[in-house]
Amino acid sequence: MKTINVPKREDVSPDSQLLFDQITKKLGKLPNLYSVIGYSAGTLKGFLQFEAAMIGGVFSVKEKEAVYLVVSEFNDCAYCLAAHTMTAQGNGFSYDQTIQIRKGYSEEARLDAIVHLARYITENQGQTDPQLLGDFFSFGFKEDALIELIGIISLRIFTNYVYAATGVPLDFPQAEMLK
Repeated sequence: MKTINVPKREDVSPDSQLLFDQITKKLGKLPNLYSVIGYSAGTLKGFLQFEAAMIGGVFSVKEKEAVYLVVSEFNDCAYCLAAHTMTAQGNGFSYDQTIQIRKGYSEEARLDAIVHLARYITENQGQTDPQLLGDFFSFGFKEDALIELIGIISLRIFTNYVYAATGVPLDFPQAEMLK
């Protein structure tokens, strides 16, 4: 089986190199996952644009991190779990809260509705459950929030699949495995 290595700068196109520079400037480092996505400059550019478009919106940074955690747990993505456990804790979640979210729930009612719906959508290939959707809308969310939630889920599924297909080495502290 062919091993997919984390590319060196000279292994990717000049367009990817420019994107690498932008990522490094923004994050202070170039995560291995972004490097691997950089094998395809168009894919990395599109991913970064989609990710940037999701900044702001109806969900808080913490709520997005919760979605990233529950989706990555379902998809058993050690890379994204490592990265988002660290960023979730940096955005105010305790370690125990990250574990709860990964298990599919939160003690905070609004966050619990988001996490349950995100998990269900992920597990059921986009399908929703009428009860979970009703719970979600009961917190004042509208149709834009549902579409945004699907976008957030899609971002993480993409990176989860890149990890699954390539086995990118972790460059974040490993998260505790629950399964």
